[in-house]
Amino acid sequence: MSETENTQPTEINLDEISPELRKVIEFEKVPQEMMTMLLSIHEVSEVAVQESFDAMPASAQKVLDNFEQFHALVSLSQAYAGLDFMSEFETIKLPEDMTDEQKEEYRAQLLDQVLHNCVKDIVKQIKQARRQPGLKRELNEIFVK
Repeated sequence: MSETENTQPTEINLDEISPELRKVIEFEKVPQEMMTMLLSIHEVSEVAVQESFDAMPASAQKVLDNFEQFHALVSLSQAYAGLDFMSEFETIKLPEDMTDEQKEEYRAQLLDQVLHNCVKDIVKQIKQARRQPGLKRELNEIFVK
């Protein structure tokens, strides 16, 4: 495989993904270069995101129409946060005596925390939306149309 083939993003067929995630992608105009990461996050995070959704009060769960909408919002948040983290991590000065394995482990731990914080942030926003009609409208506007 040539270098050019490695760097070209794979075209993602939006008809093959969940309608909720497709709505988020279209509403936020997610760049094609981010799609693979977003879809990967969406796929692997479902169980953990479901646990967070289930732990929310019923009144918060009802802010959105269903879990899939919540999952799509979390996935988008995690994709952007993950991208930001990965670019920022390159600038972090790590101790010189750290092995490559230790660096990878450290990066994985930090990334895990960043992704976990995204879930917490979306849960917080959903809970706030129960008492703030404007925020509730903003969240639901993504899925209308």
